[in-house]
Order: sequence, then structure tokens, then C-alpha cells
Amino acid sequence: MAAIQKNNSYEAVIIGMTSEGNGVARIDGFAVFIPNTAIGDRVKFKAVKVLAHYGYGIVEEILTPSPDRIENDCPVFEQCGGCCYRHISYEAECRLKQQQVQDAFARLGGITLQPEEIVGGKEASAYRNKAQFPIGLNSDKKAVTGFFASRSHRIVKSDNCKLLPPLMNEIARDVVRFINKNKLKVYDEKAHTGVFRHVYLRYAKTTGQVMVCIVSTAPNLPKEEAFVQFLTSRHPKIHTIVVNHNPHRTNVILGEGERIIYGDGVITDTMCGVTVEISPKAFYQVNHDQAQRLYEQAIDYAQLRPDKTLLDLYCGIGTIGLSAAERVKLLIGAEIIPEAVKNAERNASLNGFENTRFLCADCSEAVKTLETEGMQPDALIVDPPRKGCAPEVLDTIVRFQPSRVVMVSCNASTAARDCKYLEERGYRVEKYRPFDLFPRTKHTEVVVLMIKEK
Repeated sequence: MAAIQKNNSYEAVIIGMTSEGNGVARIDGFAVFIPNTAIGDRVKFKAVKVLAHYGYGIVEEILTPSPDRIENDCPVFEQCGGCCYRHISYEAECRLKQQQVQDAFARLGGITLQPEEIVGGKEASAYRNKAQFPIGLNSDKKAVTGFFASRSHRIVKSDNCKLLPPLMNEIARDVVRFINKNKLKVYDEKAHTGVFRHVYLRYAKTTGQVMVCIVSTAPNLPKEEAFVQFLTSRHPKIHTIVVNHNPHRTNVILGEGERIIYGDGVITDTMCGVTVEISPKAFYQVNHDQAQRLYEQAIDYAQLRPDKTLLDLYCGIGTIGLSAAERVKLLIGAEIIPEAVKNAERNASLNGFENTRFLCADCSEAVKTLETEGMQPDALIVDPPRKGCAPEVLDTIVRFQPSRVVMVSCNASTAARDCKYLEERGYRVEKYRPFDLFPRTKHTEVVVLMIKEK
């Protein structure tokens, strides 16, 4: 029988944090996860869910606050699913993320090496260059934007997100203003009716260019010309406006078809001295300045030379590889998203690189192609999605036997798992370093250097 019972209240001290950002308390050894708490808090909480080996609680009262606790500065912090650390100092957040990465590598990878010191963000607010606002209706049947509450599709109204530059919040507010003024129809997820689904914004920090992408159930927006005129007259930094057509019942935000209704459909930024074009679907790190530091670290780990070949897997629009193109004889990138590959090829051309090749294929298929060609990369950079590397990719890395493998990951758990797999096949983790690209949220990036054992 569990040490606690549902709906009862208890007192406990928060002794740890989960990777989801929930505080951990123990009652007679029974673990309870409590959101919006900090290590060192003594709290009174109500048990709201009790399972066989753990439970969940909600705070009723902070009896003794943690030394790490600060005043939350966002009115929807506890409802919105975006941030989880606005109630602790940024120094405490970085310490916590450093420890979480180290714990993941030890627990899941059997790697007891301590990481290099985490690289925290110089700015913990207004750093995001990308936002996806769902559009819904409030109780007065007026359009609002916001963000989905955690594990739900309930929109928490928010038109002043602290993670976004003010301009992005202003544009989202104006999209809603236009919808309400013209009495346009907002998408109803349950009834599958209406037109406007999401406001999707991208911002290029070095040029100031903004992309507005409206996700719509219809290929054409109502009052489209007036909409373009309204937004561009109020926001001269809007460089392009795109309509993304998504008529399906789905949780996926972006549909397949796109129409450019203003500008050329891309924005241009500079990353590590390389000019990059960004389309709506292209992967691009959301924190420009921290991404530059992350990529510089990855390239430093790789120790590239002018007579060597670099293979960049899961390359996106080519930002990491192109940042290193001047240092190698040949850069080969692989990416499954056709739009991203086109961006990568265009970015290589924009920067005058003639020593690059990009393959549009699943990475496991791309490496098979390179294997059949007898390609032998000297160094390899891999930047997989959250689920980590496909087993076939890891096996091909082992067969390629590059002297150095640099892994960039947004998920320390899958990175640790993949590093363990490679360590069992002749590689060794030489060093690794966490990077906080997502201040105030639960996410952390890590870059790892693996050396081929002789």
C-alpha cells in the first residue's frame, strides 16, 4: 500500500528535480512529484494522483522557501506549458541542468566522466527566434492566441511571452486584432471548422527580418490582401508572409502545401559567419547566440584539417557543417526534409562554398549510399532529433571508423544511450559539455566528443 493517499495533505522537503521540471519529495521513501517547487522548499502539498510506486501532488503552501526561489515574473507561468523554472534563479537552473546531464550519462550510458562546465545563456528572456501560437476563442467568442497547457490542447491566453522578443508578441497580437476586427473564423478543433489555426513566426537576429506563417484550413485566407497590407504597414521588419495549408484533423501544426503571399518565402540570418536562408519548415536553433557557441564548441571538438572530409548527419539547413566548410576538403551533409536540403544547397551557394554535397535521404539510407561509394569520412558530426540516432546510423559510424565523432543532442538521455552503444564498439567519450539553449524551460543541449580507440 502506498505511503500516501489521494486527496490527503502532507508536508515534505523537495530533495531533487525530475527532467520534466517537477520537484521530488519522499514520504516514508515513497516518491511524490510536485510541480512549481524548488530544491530546498518545505511545502504542504495535496496528493492528486497515487500509483503503485510514486505519486503526484500540487502545492497548497510554501512553508519554508528554498534559497534558490525567486519571484515569478509571468502571470501564466503555472498554467502555460512552456517554462518550468521561472520561480528559481538562473544560476540554480544552470546548476540543475548540469547535474541532470551528468546523471543521465552516468545512469544510462555508464559514463562517469564529469562534464565540462555548462555554458549558460547571456540572456534568459526574449531569446527565442521562433514561435508557434495556436489561435482559439475565449468565452466571449473573441479570437485569442496563447500556448497549450501542459499535456492538453487547452489554450492558455498569452500575448506577452517572456521568452520572445517584443516584436513577435506584437505581431501575434495584431494577427488576432485583424481576425476580430473582420470577424474571421477561427479553427475549432472539436468541430473541425473555421480557418485560422496557428500564427507561426520566425525571426532572424542579425538582419531583423521576420517571417509570418499563417496555418490555415483553407489554401487562401479571407481578406488576404487587406491582411498583408495591415501587417506590413504596422511592422516593416516583416520580410515575408506565407500561408501553410493544413486541412486535416491532426496535432501536427504544419501541413504540406504553402503559398507565399508576400516577399520571397524565406528570411536570411548569419550563423558563425555563414549566411543562411531559412524557410518555414527548415530546422534552425531557436536561440541564435547560444547556437553559435554550441556550434563553435562542436567544431573545436572535431579538430578539422584542410585535407579531411567531414560528414554532417541530420544536417538540417547545413548550419553546423557550413560553419566548418572552410576548414575541410569536403563537407557532406544528409537530411530527410527536402526543403531543408534545398536551403542547405542554397546556403552553400550564397557563401561561395564549392566543396559541399548534400543528400536528401533518411540518414540511415544516406550513409548506405556513401558506403557503397567507398566514402571514408575523417570526422563526423551528428545532430539527431530527440529520439536519438537510428541504430543503422550508429552501426555505419562504427564501420566508417572516423577518428572523431562529435554528437550534438537536445536529449541527454538518448545521447547517453547512443554514446554507450558506440563505446561498446570501439569509441570512448573524451569530454562532453552541456549548453543551455532554452533558459527557463526543461530542455538542455549537450555536445559530446568521442575518440576512436586505437
